Amino acid sequence: MEQQNDCSIQRGQPLRRYPNDYKAEGHSSTLNKTTTNQPQYSNTGRPTVRIAVYLMTGVFLTMEVEQNATAQQIFTIVQSEAELGLSRFSLPTTTPIFALWMCSSQLEIQLRPTHKPVELAAKWNYLVNKYSSYAEDSDDEEPLLYFRRNIFLSKSEEEQIKDIKVLELLYAEARYNVLQGRYACDGPARYASLGALQARIELGPYNAQTHTLAFFHRHRGRFLPHHYASPSLLLGLGLGLGLVGGKGAPEAHLLEQYKRIPSHNGSANANPKKLIRKYLEFCWNLPCYGAAFFQGQIERPVRGLASWITNRDMQILIAINTSGVFIVDDIQCSLLLGLKYSELSWEMAKPSDENNPDCLPCLFLQFPVRENGARVYKILQVFSRQAPMMDTLISGFAEDYRRQFINSDSNNDQLEHSLVFPSGSFTNKLSKFTLATFDDEGRCIGQMGSWSFR
Repeated sequence: MEQQNDCSIQRGQPLRRYPNDYKAEGHSSTLNKTTTNQPQYSNTGRPTVRIAVYLMTGVFLTMEVEQNATAQQIFTIVQSEAELGLSRFSLPTTTPIFALWMCSSQLEIQLRPTHKPVELAAKWNYLVNKYSSYAEDSDDEEPLLYFRRNIFLSKSEEEQIKDIKVLELLYAEARYNVLQGRYACDGPARYASLGALQARIELGPYNAQTHTLAFFHRHRGRFLPHHYASPSLLLGLGLGLGLVGGKGAPEAHLLEQYKRIPSHNGSANANPKKLIRKYLEFCWNLPCYGAAFFQGQIERPVRGLASWITNRDMQILIAINTSGVFIVDDIQCSLLLGLKYSELSWEMAKPSDENNPDCLPCLFLQFPVRENGARVYKILQVFSRQAPMMDTLISGFAEDYRRQFINSDSNNDQLEHSLVFPSGSFTNKLSKFTLATFDDEGRCIGQMGSWSFR
């Protein structure tokens, strides 16, 4: 394919909450249509299409490519665009920092270098129908092409990156995932710290006249995740939790943190590059950092007769990265379960009736816990049409872990220490799950919910 030289940078709309904001105004988000009613052709005589590649900074790059262009060819065009400043960076490891992703509200796929995005977009509705839990709403799904962090880049590799242009892109993506609640923290104080850092990066030094509590109350959706940005249900009860000026309001904690950040750019801690890196360092300690996210559902624990009447399935996100597998409550932005590859066993099961749309594939996740002083094994069943994709990704990361274990020159304790979760660890919330329990010999010694009928 002959590389085109007519690429142009244009400012897009800010990236916001799914599912309604996948289109930038004034530009078609489809990749399988040309921009005019007449076919376009390259000077090789092959048909071309004009596409847009979106960056997490809110900038998108337009280019004209041949319809059979590969992801690697498009990636090279983006990386070489002078205005992005990415052509000169070098990674001190062999893993690429970024990759092309194709995303819509119901499905996100990191593309292989050999994938052909235009062809993939043409069958996107088929893929959504196959892999989404909300297939009935797939007719309006139009994918966008994103330039995002490579799922296979490890945290240790990312920590070696010094180039400010690269760090800015990684910061924008991390900020997006924090605000979407995907990078779940273990308390409001951590969100306030991240929001304060974001405010200092984007607003500059604290100004008492401008950066008031009322200002952050109006704009808290810009600096805090959606479950903190929503108006408090306790408004009007005099508890001060959602009121402007209330000491318990999330934006009040954010403002106090913001005030503490040095105001003078001469300070080493106030240098923009240092602030961006500080934000990333904070995110590197979040268990879900750098994960690919999948949609799924789990059975709620049955407590009382009323639980059988109501819907017992909980919609969740499954986050998978180089460290492990995580279960996230997407509504409450809460991390429910985290499993390292050293302690995880899993198996994928196909539906017993593949013609029944309500019969979903599932992942069985097995992990050890100590219960009443004894080591037992819990099994969690996760239902998802995306189970085959999760199974493939887990298999790859688990194999990497196995190779590290076998090839490591250090002892097992040192290897285990290198693979434990970072300092932002949490306590698994097992009470949120319907689990089966097995002893060391494989005997089932505890059942809950639908497990009781097996």
